[in-house]
Amino acid sequence: MKLPRRNFLHLAAGAAALPVVPRFAWAQTYPSRPVRIIVPAPAGGGYDFAARLMSQFLSGRLASSFIVDNRPGAGGNVGTEAVVRAPPDGYTLLLVAAANAINATLYQKLDFNFIRDIAPVATIAGAPNVMVVHPSVPARTVPEFIAYAKANPGKLNMASAGNGTTPHVAGELFKMMTGVDMVHVPYRGGGPALTDLLGGQVQVYFGPMPPSIEHIRSGKLWALAVTSPGRSQALPEIAAMSDFVPGYEASQWYGIGVPKNTPSEIIDKLNKEINAGLADPNMKARLADFGGAPLVGSPADFGKLIAEETEKWGKVIRAANIKPE
Repeated sequence: MKLPRRNFLHLAAGAAALPVVPRFAWAQTYPSRPVRIIVPAPAGGGYDFAARLMSQFLSGRLASSFIVDNRPGAGGNVGTEAVVRAPPDGYTLLLVAAANAINATLYQKLDFNFIRDIAPVATIAGAPNVMVVHPSVPARTVPEFIAYAKANPGKLNMASAGNGTTPHVAGELFKMMTGVDMVHVPYRGGGPALTDLLGGQVQVYFGPMPPSIEHIRSGKLWALAVTSPGRSQALPEIAAMSDFVPGYEASQWYGIGVPKNTPSEIIDKLNKEINAGLADPNMKARLADFGGAPLVGSPADFGKLIAEETEKWGKVIRAANIKPE
């Protein structure tokens, strides 16, 4: 049976529109059941803090449970792969951090491609590390430290939370940009690294800010610089590293990602709600306590940050020949 052209075009247009209506309706009712935020790290620390802070806000804002699910292992790759393999329906989210950008080069044989397989949703916060030294080091500024290190090549021990961790690559970037020679001493986590720094077994650490703040304020450690482009509200008296080493930047950052092919309507809805949370004064205050600041942006902005960080840390890892433990 032949249909009149007008009827045929009408039916064709209707058929083309059919997939759009359910997707739109789905986004309007999302979320209709609990959402998991997978944190690829143990409970505690920056990953966990950012996830729990945002989960509390989203649970109240969207009247549905956002549940934090810690999945540590393989430097964050276990939790990340769990999200890569999850259905792309908006009910499994990933707490993304700088480690994901580092791991893309650090690990040679991953079963996924982070940039290809995880869709960026929204940034949450940025937080600098802080360069701290044991008081026995005769340097109270970055220029003094560089001069002392160059006069004593290979005699300073640089702690890290493990090979390829953010404190490690931040220290390697410093070495590359200043030409100093320090011995890398990897630990199994930031806690043991900080303990040995306090004891003087190692002399310098490019560690996260929150665990170091009280030791800095008590004089047990000396803070020489924060690793963000500008000063931190948590330690406003401490200079930024870029004041002495132009172009240096090694901040931690956190955001939310989802499996590729997640509907754009759901990504946009989550982005809108997360950005609303970052505008909340209470959220800003909580982030400041943690040493961080809100990072508001679009999914495209977050994708650009991930790509740039992946390229930057890839160069450092290859130049320093860093291998996973």
